[in-house]
Amino acid sequence: MTLNRRDFLKQGGLSLSFALAGSSVLLTPAQARAKAVPYIVLNADEVALLEAICEILLPGAKEEGVAHFVDQQLSVDPNDSLLVLKYFGYPPPYVDFYRPALSECQKLSQRMFKKDVAQLDSSESHQFIEAIREGKTEGWNGPPPPLVYQAMRNDAVDVVYGTVKGFEKLGIPYMEHILPPEGF
Repeated sequence: MTLNRRDFLKQGGLSLSFALAGSSVLLTPAQARAKAVPYIVLNADEVALLEAICEILLPGAKEEGVAHFVDQQLSVDPNDSLLVLKYFGYPPPYVDFYRPALSECQKLSQRMFKKDVAQLDSSESHQFIEAIREGKTEGWNGPPPPLVYQAMRNDAVDVVYGTVKGFEKLGIPYMEHILPPEGF
């Protein structure tokens, strides 16, 4: 199944296949989060960190299931992945991007503020994200910081606004010629 990102989002999107109670079910990332679907690739610390970073980038990303989206996409064949890294030409496996990126983000937060990312206040959060976006990350030993910013920002945008519901939040009419199934 080769589906490109644009076609996936055009189809309305973010219903993905998650393993639940020994069966494969279609859920949105938010539904997977609400049902506490187990993570496949990311560990609990990585999930918490990814959610904290994406929540800074786009409030609501955690609740919309950004970590379930990323984790599920890390578990599929890279050719079927909808992660933006694929479209940036970053070489798979994409977990080899996310793990060091998350680790370096946590280290950067500790260097800058002597706090974990999840403990940053609003001003610190802004400074932290700007440092990553601008690549001002002395001592960074991971993927290029601006790429980390772009990838995680895109993950957050995909889950929060990449659906009919997301378009409604923005006050933009969803103008696809074929509406996706209800409840996606």
